[in-house]
Amino acid sequence: MSLPVSLPPASESALAHSHSLQTLIRDRIHAAGGWIAFEQFMNLALYAPGMGYYTSGATKLGSAGDFVTAPEISPLFARTLAQQVLQISRQINRADILEFGAGSGKLALDLLLELEKSDALPNKYFILEVSAELRQRQHMLFASKAPHLIYLLEWLEQLPSQFDGVILANEVLDAMPVHIVTWHNNALFERGVIWQNDQFAWQDRPVHNAALHDSASQLIPLINPNNDLIHPYVSEINLAATYFMRSLASILRQGIILLIDYGFGRSEYYHPQRNQGTLMCHYRHYAHHDPFYLPGLQDITSHVDFSAMTQTAQDAGLLLAGYTTQAHFLINCGVTEILAQTSVDDTNNYLIQANQLQKLVSPAEMGELFKVITFGKNFSESLIGFRSGDISRLL
Repeated sequence: MSLPVSLPPASESALAHSHSLQTLIRDRIHAAGGWIAFEQFMNLALYAPGMGYYTSGATKLGSAGDFVTAPEISPLFARTLAQQVLQISRQINRADILEFGAGSGKLALDLLLELEKSDALPNKYFILEVSAELRQRQHMLFASKAPHLIYLLEWLEQLPSQFDGVILANEVLDAMPVHIVTWHNNALFERGVIWQNDQFAWQDRPVHNAALHDSASQLIPLINPNNDLIHPYVSEINLAATYFMRSLASILRQGIILLIDYGFGRSEYYHPQRNQGTLMCHYRHYAHHDPFYLPGLQDITSHVDFSAMTQTAQDAGLLLAGYTTQAHFLINCGVTEILAQTSVDDTNNYLIQANQLQKLVSPAEMGELFKVITFGKNFSESLIGFRSGDISRLL
């Protein structure tokens, strides 16, 4: 696969780290008989204990990392999200908050500071974070910026047995390991990884995973509506995300699950012309398509099939409470009014925030690619974030 010619070089220590992880994955391939599903490769590349991209100590977020998330772009994101959380907490008295993959902790910090203004702090702010390094960064951020709020934080190793309140996951689903499948000449294959000529390489094999086969078979009318598929069609199926949704549904007694990520409804995700899938890698703010490049040093992601999330949630007893673009969600929750709290006479500060807002809501930036979807249980009030711009017809 071709890579950008100007990718920044990795340090010697980073290269040594990547080589160690590469050796681990190579050994796993040999132990498995010479082939592993890409889902296993992606899981090791991102989450191998102490070595994977999300479990090692490398900086991932911000200008010194590999990508920037909405909370890192501007505090306007979390401050606006707080308005939606505030509405929910008024219905569920001092609702707890559970955030998955809290990253640097910026979303948690800005969200709690905004809720504090309305005397609406939760009883607890739980964080489920797989990276020890990121847990430390989150604690340090609160220690330096809001030490009086640290008492609210509790880091979890696993899901609680039951939960009432708001569950948040911003850019979490896209980093869950995906299976890659190919359809070719009316046959279905799973794309896996082998070790060949001292490097990783692709190899397709017939699908033996029953759940994967069932999911892939249901997509055939979408990817091949005219029954004339000759050239291979490659895409991803995220079984892990559906298991995740079932787990959330099983613990939620009353409240809202709010997911923010980039992706599409099923008919757009598996459109006949989207025949190379959505797999994407991020290294030092460069995006490319080679997941075998420097394992452990780059992020590997896939877009979210929001239709699959919805079907799974509804099958598990949850109700779809809203689905819209990030732009509509933020505007519905009053992001422009929050920006207006900064005087235009404060020219420098106002312009900085206005530019940040543009990145969050512009169709050319994050505004339309990123979606916000919510599911509820024992919560009937219409959510303010979805007052306009409903796109649930696309699910």
